Amino acid sequence: MDLNDRALRRIIIGLGGQGALREEGFNIAVASEIMAILCLSENEEDLKRRLSRIVVAYSYSGKPIFAGDLKISSAMAVVLKDALSPNLCQTLEHTPVFIHGGPFANIAHGCNSVLATRYGLKLGDYLITEAGFGADLGAEKFFNIKCRIAQLKPDAVVLVTTARSLKYNGGEKVENLKKENLATLKKGMENLEKHLKNIQKFNVPVMVAINVFPTDTKKELKVIIDKCKKIGVLAGNSYVWEKGGEGGKETTQNLLKLLSEEKSHFKFLYSEKQSLRIKIEKIAKEIYGADKVEFSAKAIKQMERIEADKMDKVPVCIAKTQYSFTDDPKKIGCPKNFSLSIKEIRVSNGAEFVVALTGNIMVMPGLPKIPAAEKINLNKDGKIEGLF
Repeated sequence: MDLNDRALRRIIIGLGGQGALREEGFNIAVASEIMAILCLSENEEDLKRRLSRIVVAYSYSGKPIFAGDLKISSAMAVVLKDALSPNLCQTLEHTPVFIHGGPFANIAHGCNSVLATRYGLKLGDYLITEAGFGADLGAEKFFNIKCRIAQLKPDAVVLVTTARSLKYNGGEKVENLKKENLATLKKGMENLEKHLKNIQKFNVPVMVAINVFPTDTKKELKVIIDKCKKIGVLAGNSYVWEKGGEGGKETTQNLLKLLSEEKSHFKFLYSEKQSLRIKIEKIAKEIYGADKVEFSAKAIKQMERIEADKMDKVPVCIAKTQYSFTDDPKKIGCPKNFSLSIKEIRVSNGAEFVVALTGNIMVMPGLPKIPAAEKINLNKDGKIEGLF
């Protein structure tokens, strides 16, 4: 039995007369609207406002029912009160760092909290923040969602790549990625070029940091740097994987050079006032490189309802595989002549964006073939086994 089979992931609730009969499912916590609200809230009042706007149901007449209507948003805010405060931690080299929030960039907006970013901006001369997964996901959502909502204007982008990932996107088999192959590396550079062009659409200066691993060769690293130089992008090696902060000096110097020589003229890819269809097509065609977008009948109906309820003038968060620019994880490199399929549209009214689900993306990923529960046991001595 395959627990990831779509039919097995459906849950029909309301049977036996207990409420309205409907189909439901699970969301991993990082893809939940609550996680997005936590990360996008400016303060406790904003948290309460956003929680009250969550659409929890629809009336028999088709009108949205909000968490605020049920008078539960204040209680929800109490549960999240302490979670709203960013966590101040430190690296192994005693550098201060905020760790706060956890939305995945493939199925959510993929950025840390607005509050952590605001604190970081106040406490240091430079703030470096991460946007998860590929730049077609994390960077696009950081720019179009987080920067729009929090009114942030980034000064530069450090695009991180590896020789291994580029060889993979050039068609190299996973088991051979540790071996030198300049042909597949050069082919895979098409993927890096597409990411760089995407970032440049936002008018933000960009550089490349090559995350170097022990199996990378000098020839491979030279190919990447030379190619970046040819297309006018500063690139250098980063050895933080091996040497920690000491290994990041070249990247830091390159970043300071970029900041001193180029100015950011940040702009959004689209206006939130445009229709949902136009915003989705804009991302699909300009960022992913799709020729067209195919909307399912279900997605079209959902868009019409969201627009009728006037919840559509917000950014779009596209849930898509992180392995490809397309909605098919097997299409590596820089695919062309493809369609992006939108199967479902969900409103996150409290988070103030709309989620578009593509292809076979799962919002409850990471389930193993053998559940951890099968390894847990209470032995004859009364001791628990299998938790670690």
